[in-house]
Amino acid sequence: MGRRKVRSQLDAIDQINITPLMDLMCMLMVVFMITAPLLENGVDVTPPTMNAEEIDTDKLIKNLTINRDGVLTYENTRVTPRELLETLRTLQQRSPDAVLLLRADGSRSYNEVIEVMRTIRESGFRNVQLVTLSEATNKPLSRK
Repeated sequence: MGRRKVRSQLDAIDQINITPLMDLMCMLMVVFMITAPLLENGVDVTPPTMNAEEIDTDKLIKNLTINRDGVLTYENTRVTPRELLETLRTLQQRSPDAVLLLRADGSRSYNEVIEVMRTIRESGFRNVQLVTLSEATNKPLSRK
């Protein structure tokens, strides 16, 4: 008789109620579905508009941005000109055919963009494209 009592206790432990776990997972999924569109990834930049060719997406593409406040960001990471120089030197050595897309806010001065391009040239990086918006579609385009 003692064996039957132990057996019935083990049967009760064998079954785990996963209903609260499923409720929690559904609630988390709803929260993520609501908050995901609200997250903004990137830097707010309004490039100038002009007619140019579309960006070639076959090569390794890296993004460099000068925002409205003059802050440099490389691949969504804030960098100083010195850090940018070292990063681009490393990129040039690892991937010589990579493309650097330079986005500058339309309110930034020409001199600031030229200074960044000078830093890019010092790094040995040669494949730089300026990103603008198409006058017709407001779709990003590049200018070689």
